[in-house]
Amino acid sequence: MNSIRYVLATALLLASAAASAGDLLDRSFRPLTGKQPVELAQAYGGQVLLIVNTASKCGLAPQFEGLEALHARYKARGFSVLGFPSGDFRGQEFEDEKKIQEFCTLTYGVKFPMFEPVHVVGEQATPLYRDLLAATGEAPAWNFHKYLVGRDGKVIASFGSRTLPEDPEIVAAIERALKAPAPGA
Repeated sequence: MNSIRYVLATALLLASAAASAGDLLDRSFRPLTGKQPVELAQAYGGQVLLIVNTASKCGLAPQFEGLEALHARYKARGFSVLGFPSGDFRGQEFEDEKKIQEFCTLTYGVKFPMFEPVHVVGEQATPLYRDLLAATGEAPAWNFHKYLVGRDGKVIASFGSRTLPEDPEIVAAIERALKAPAPGA
């Protein structure tokens, strides 16, 4: 019965997703431990983005290092990793934002933008993650699911949790996306 509900809920989300690709970034999130929300479209529009649901206490947390390396490598070319902490999978994220920030910074040297904790699956999923599901047909099945978004705001690819940030498929997709002209260019 639960699998039928999941299929129906997924179909409903896919069918009811009215957001166009350009609307994907038309929302704001508060930076981790910050007070003022950041308008994603304003701050990151025209960039290639890797959107990732993160969890500090997950066995996949060493991926923070690879994500930071990608961010540092391609930042000057208009690329950003955007991290969204989530405790949706077995509560593997700290509830205290300062603990999340300290863990990411001190343990893995994370400098890429991290935002307020969000829900990434189910009925409580934030609209951003509902739109990512609608665009790809894939919801995160675990922590560190990655969505690659092109300069035009459209989702290019979705990579599962076990696909490492340095995987040649991800690197090649980022490099291809970076060659695309910025909108209006």
